[in-house]
Amino acid sequence: MIRKLLLGLGLLASLVAFGLTEIRQRWEAPLPIPEGGLALEVGAGESLGALARRLHEQGALPYPRLLTWYGRWTGQDQRLKRGEYRVTVGTTAETLLQLLESGDVVHYQVTLPEGITLGQALQILSNEEALATTLNGPRDERILALVAPFSSGEGWFFPDSYRYVRGDSDWQLMQRAYKAMARQLQDEWAARDDGLPYETPYEALIMASIIEKETGLAEERGQIAGVFVRRLRRGMRLQTDPTIIYGLGESFDGNLTRKHLTDPANPYNSYRHGGLPPTPIALPGRAAIHAALHPEPGDALFFVARGDGGHVFSASLAEHEQAVRKYQLRRRRDYRSSTEKRLRG
Repeated sequence: MIRKLLLGLGLLASLVAFGLTEIRQRWEAPLPIPEGGLALEVGAGESLGALARRLHEQGALPYPRLLTWYGRWTGQDQRLKRGEYRVTVGTTAETLLQLLESGDVVHYQVTLPEGITLGQALQILSNEEALATTLNGPRDERILALVAPFSSGEGWFFPDSYRYVRGDSDWQLMQRAYKAMARQLQDEWAARDDGLPYETPYEALIMASIIEKETGLAEERGQIAGVFVRRLRRGMRLQTDPTIIYGLGESFDGNLTRKHLTDPANPYNSYRHGGLPPTPIALPGRAAIHAALHPEPGDALFFVARGDGGHVFSASLAEHEQAVRKYQLRRRRDYRSSTEKRLRG
């Protein structure tokens, strides 16, 4: 009897050992993850059991109960972090749980280029598949509340590359861009040159946006800023095409005409209205803000595009008109700016 009992216990021990070995092999075996990896999104409050069943249905987890039981035993099922994960080839059930507990989610990146408008920035964000679109254009009430007391959000969002995770919204990202711009503007304003023709940081932001749109070569920003600052000091109109184009909005077809230049109804027509336009005309980068607050000295009051992104700067109207005659004939469609001063300041 005792002998039979011992044999039974031995058999049971063998079965247990075999079972544990089998479980261990299953636990340590790489999961059948497809080549290139698997995108796995964990929803807020989603249980480990539901997640395991979903993976099993996708063919990526052969033994879903094993994952669920182990997670309950270790308490890891209570420490899952929501978000999107990239599960790579070679991942085991154990390393999968560690990944989901770590919160090491997939990060995306979107770039808002310097010189685009607020509307264009929002369009870029709306094209991001992983980013939730919640804003209803540049006049969204949240944007207007954020930039109050200013009546427009144009210019107030810093152009840069921003990282985000799936489920973030355009509003969250734009709040970050606003804080970044406010910080950049504050820092540059605090270190500005003396004697500039701006009363507020906002006026400097407006000027920076014009410089951003007019600059084709980075090394010319300071010169362009110098021209505009000297014109303001002398009471001359800025006479810059990008302001008019901004005021025309979607009606602009790419052809700036004399009618556009002489139309006083456009509040952004810097050929007809003195001083700065009512708002910024684009999102300026830090280099443009710096140039607006640290313009290069000189005597130039005019500039004309050469056709290669750069400009010819002139101190007199006669010199400028000569440069216009020379380079207007060579204008190309790829000009960054077209700042021929066709009317006198």
